[in-house]
Amino acid sequence: MSGKEHLSGRRRAVPTWHGTRTALYLRVSTADQKPDLQYDGLRAYAARAGLDIVQDYCDVAASGRREGRPQLNALMTAARRRDLDCVLVWKFDRFARGTRHLLMALEEFDHLGIRFVSVQDQVDTDSPMGRAMFTIIGAMAELESSLISERVTAGMRAAEARGKHLGRPAIPKRVVSEIEALATSTDLSVRQIQARIAGQASRGIVGQITKRARAPSPPSS
Repeated sequence: MSGKEHLSGRRRAVPTWHGTRTALYLRVSTADQKPDLQYDGLRAYAARAGLDIVQDYCDVAASGRREGRPQLNALMTAARRRDLDCVLVWKFDRFARGTRHLLMALEEFDHLGIRFVSVQDQVDTDSPMGRAMFTIIGAMAELESSLISERVTAGMRAAEARGKHLGRPAIPKRVVSEIEALATSTDLSVRQIQARIAGQASRGIVGQITKRARAPSPPSS
């Protein structure tokens, strides 16, 4: 793949990273784990590559959830302020929450002109091979999404074939009758009718039944 080919297929200029301002990102899953191995490896790589480490971000005992990664959020904020030229991580799985998150982050770094290096995965977006990884990761994310969609669709069809009701539970007939009676015998609003039935149906359902019940009967021919 040409180094000028962007992930979306549009032609664009090859980014050239002149700066060396580098941020390290590290993560350990439990408080008992130490990030020393990651620190040592990243600092050694930065020294060999001539990168100037200006900040490090380390999430300790952090889950993969967004709210559990304050240092990652701080790193992304610094990147958007253009305070960095390069982001250096030990492995993809120490940085990203999943394939889709990795792809989104790489696309954003690419847009910002920020180099991204994963040492153990041997990926450097300043190299042709690293640029090619954009396409590979994007294809993986798209395949993952397609497979999930296919499994959900297949599961729904199998459930329907066995006579299982999908979606919200049906409203009991007695509740429908109660809504219809209130709609035709009172001028209560939809909100008031829903309150009368103690919330046994959503406001949207109550509204539909009320509208239908209060609709004028068609003239007899």
